[in-house]
Amino acid sequence: MYQRERNDFGRPCIAFGASETVILDEFLPDQDVRAQHMERNPTVLDIQAISEMSESFVNTETVSYVSKGIMHFEGGWPKEVDATEKEQIQRYKKKVEKDDEYLRALKAAIAGLEPSIQQNYSLDIYEDYFPEGDGFQQYAAPPPTAKTLAVFKDPQPIKRSACNISWHPDAGRKIAVAFSIMQFQDPRQDSNAMESYIWDVNNPNTPELGLTAPSPLCCLEYNPKDPHLLVGGAYNGLVCAYDTRTGTAPKEKSIIEDSHRDPVYKICWLAGKTPFECVSTSTDGQVLWWDVRKMEKPIEGLWLEDKTDNGSRMGATALEYTGAGGKFMAGTEQGKIVACSRKGKTPADKIGNIWEAHCGPVYALQRNAYFPKFYITVGDWSVKLWNEEIRTPIVTSKSFKSYVTDAAWSPTRPGVFVVSKFDGTLDVWDVYYKQSDPTLSLQVDADALKCLKYQELGSYVATGSVDGSVYMLELSETLSQMQPNEKVNVMNMLERESRREKALEARAKELKAKLKRQEDAAKGEDEEATPWAELAVGIEEKFWEQVGGKGDEGAPAAPADPAAPAAP
Repeated sequence: MYQRERNDFGRPCIAFGASETVILDEFLPDQDVRAQHMERNPTVLDIQAISEMSESFVNTETVSYVSKGIMHFEGGWPKEVDATEKEQIQRYKKKVEKDDEYLRALKAAIAGLEPSIQQNYSLDIYEDYFPEGDGFQQYAAPPPTAKTLAVFKDPQPIKRSACNISWHPDAGRKIAVAFSIMQFQDPRQDSNAMESYIWDVNNPNTPELGLTAPSPLCCLEYNPKDPHLLVGGAYNGLVCAYDTRTGTAPKEKSIIEDSHRDPVYKICWLAGKTPFECVSTSTDGQVLWWDVRKMEKPIEGLWLEDKTDNGSRMGATALEYTGAGGKFMAGTEQGKIVACSRKGKTPADKIGNIWEAHCGPVYALQRNAYFPKFYITVGDWSVKLWNEEIRTPIVTSKSFKSYVTDAAWSPTRPGVFVVSKFDGTLDVWDVYYKQSDPTLSLQVDADALKCLKYQELGSYVATGSVDGSVYMLELSETLSQMQPNEKVNVMNMLERESRREKALEARAKELKAKLKRQEDAAKGEDEEATPWAELAVGIEEKFWEQVGGKGDEGAPAAPADPAAPAAP
């Protein structure tokens, strides 16, 4: 129903204006007729001369959708099996699969499932509607891209570097950053800026929590099994354990006498039945194992000594701890890679192979999540890909114009890794599509990038710069989701490069052995020629004895009788 005032439409009536009153006629009620009726109070009578009109529409009934699903959690493991350890789970599964009762139950379950699966035979649900060669154009994947979602700034007024980044284990809801000044004897170190911070990724403006320490933290890591626990390594060599439920101060910390002598460059949590053990390393050459519940002294220690250089100690700047059999690898200041094992009986047995990797310090060392025997290292101006069975890199990048500072493998794609550089650029390499150049290069910051860390889902990357800014970037699906047949193709490529490198190494050994045989043969010929030389000397001496001797200068000696002729 439309309602408007009368003066909004039609021709106005000016006969009954407000200025003057015009009465055409007056009809008074008949008193006799009026007496026969009773007056109503109030008297309301609505008279409408036209039909009512309205605008209406019909809407379909709203259907509310509710998402309902089934979430399956693995459970029911025996006490001796740790559900967080893949090796123990695989070992237990193999044991169960050999059980006759398991096979009998599996066959019974398949019998009931098979009729349901056979219903799909009426329609090929896997039919390829766009096969190649049928005139249909194959749509290429969108180009790889990345965008910055948030920037986390160091609240301190002085300029500090973001030295280490750690994601919250629960889908990366939070991010912990260790801030420190790594320049030796920098005057800014005298300030009281000791805090490192934890942010909620949805609120980058204000830190959620500030972690205090006796010295600025150089590294900080979340516990993958208990998100409330963190462990950090300080600039003065101390190791601090934090529990976010108890406050910002360290819950436990080591004592200076039994700690590192240099800044702690890397710290890792150990995979085990209890989430309380960690390992740290520093440029003082020590690798120390800790229990965060009691940190007065380390559980165990190891000095990284170079057996090829008279046992000189090597300072570690990178650490990769696999947890399989206590094996780990360390990258040193001297540009070397050291393969170690915690299960060695003596310190000499714990240190294995040592080989040259880079011209400068090894700043990053990380294994591939899908192929653990392949790992990546960065140092000087290059990135190198290694096979732990070979002492030489299988793939080496070209030399960049700026120094390479950090690298990390993608947790969701076996052929993707990210590299940060000193000129502020972030390079994303996808060896599945291109091996010679990075697939994507971003100018993230004007200052140098110091560190980077992948989020466990593979879609987000956080990188920190020397000016204290931490950038959170989102990678496109092309760089975060595994491509068809990628795992097989990347594995074949890595194995092919390994075979090529092994062939070159065997060829080099063969040439070296051939050269040695030639040198030995030449040396043998010299030894065989020696008796003939001695015989020639003996004949010469015999000759001079017969002719009258030999002078001091090799000339014939004067005869005893002056009258006798001189010897020829």
